[in-house]
Amino acid sequence: MCLGIPGQIVKITDKATNLALADVSGVQRQVNVTCVAGGGLEDLVGKWVLIHVGFAMALIDEDEARKTMETLTALGEAQEEFEAMFQSDRALEGRT
Repeated sequence: MCLGIPGQIVKITDKATNLALADVSGVQRQVNVTCVAGGGLEDLVGKWVLIHVGFAMALIDEDEARKTMETLTALGEAQEEFEAMFQSDRALEGRT
């Protein structure tokens, strides 16, 4: 399963290599926008994309980006709870 993280394209940084700067939850990183550059690179500025391993894989709207981040945050919180539960179980096993 591939996990895509929503990000908003802030600016095009290298037209020759299709690189852009994307804002992902306040952190800016370089992404390759070749897969979503159908309408031209400059048209991507301000658009939301799903990013996977440094590549913008799909265009999404702002509402979908928000919902995806909410889901990823909830999954992260659930993962933290599971890890805490497993650590507690391990600690109990060590006492017996």
